[in-house]
Amino acid sequence: MARNAVDYEEDFYAWTVDQARLLRAGELSTIDAANLAEEIESMGRSDRRELQSRLAGLTMHLLKWRFQPSARSRSWSATIEEQRLQIEQVFAESPSLRPLAAGMLQQAYPIARARAIAETGLADDLLPTLCPFAVDEMLSRSFLPQP
Repeated sequence: MARNAVDYEEDFYAWTVDQARLLRAGELSTIDAANLAEEIESMGRSDRRELQSRLAGLTMHLLKWRFQPSARSRSWSATIEEQRLQIEQVFAESPSLRPLAAGMLQQAYPIARARAIAETGLADDLLPTLCPFAVDEMLSRSFLPQP
């Protein structure tokens, strides 16, 4: 076990290859269980961060679309569509994140709002302090908010 822990610190890639080999061979007593568990949990946190980041990006562009209609462009609509597709991909790979999306949107909204204000120069009091969109409508390909 100590050999695996040292390998983890010295050469992460070699450690992952070795752990996969040990698991496939059924050599469970020799795996580096503590570090392996940490890495598996880290993968889950990564999916959550990805979803929250995508929700923030989508929300920011929807806010810009709604509150700065004169600046709308194909680039904005393409970015909105791309974020939607990427979020659906996260849900396809990790369906258990879908029910968490509304809560995650509430966490992502202040970031999206701040970015929208920074990019547009709109007054802080023009954008709502709470997210004006529901996750389901945001993900609908036909939804584009109107002023």
